[in-house]
Amino acid sequence: MESHAEPEATKPRPDYPPKSPPPPKKPPSPPPPQTRIDPASFPLPQRGSRTGRPVMKNRQGAAWNLEAQPWAGAKAFKEVSGRLTKWGVRVPEHLESLLRHMVGLVVADGGRHVSVHLAEQNHQVLILALSHQPTDIPAGEDVLPQLLKMGAVSCSTELTAEGRQVWAVLDLMA
Repeated sequence: MESHAEPEATKPRPDYPPKSPPPPKKPPSPPPPQTRIDPASFPLPQRGSRTGRPVMKNRQGAAWNLEAQPWAGAKAFKEVSGRLTKWGVRVPEHLESLLRHMVGLVVADGGRHVSVHLAEQNHQVLILALSHQPTDIPAGEDVLPQLLKMGAVSCSTELTAEGRQVWAVLDLMA
């Protein structure tokens, strides 16, 4: 009888192809604990439920993005005074000169756009102008005295990673 057995050299080795061990199974991670934050425990960073943007509590606020152009100060005054009127707040007489000066400072940084932010609380209004153009050139030493002469109760300017910030607080009771 004929044997059809293959010669030893042509048979595959039992360890070929090498088998790699299966990866270890990762145990499922437990769900994160459900923590409920009491809203009375704020101030914590709050986020709007739909937009994810920061929200303010117990105060009115608004913000505008403007092109960094020479007319941005006039546009900022139109927007801010319109919003204050909508809120039923008397527009201070020195608001226009103050806003034009603040926006002019951040426009001078040479960015593409600037933003103006407004918040009102306890008969005071906070105005912030932001250049969105990083710079290391400090504002002149006469900037803060000028803002105070224009009716600001408190004011400051600082350089941040997002650009120059100039802010002023106006008292609405005066």
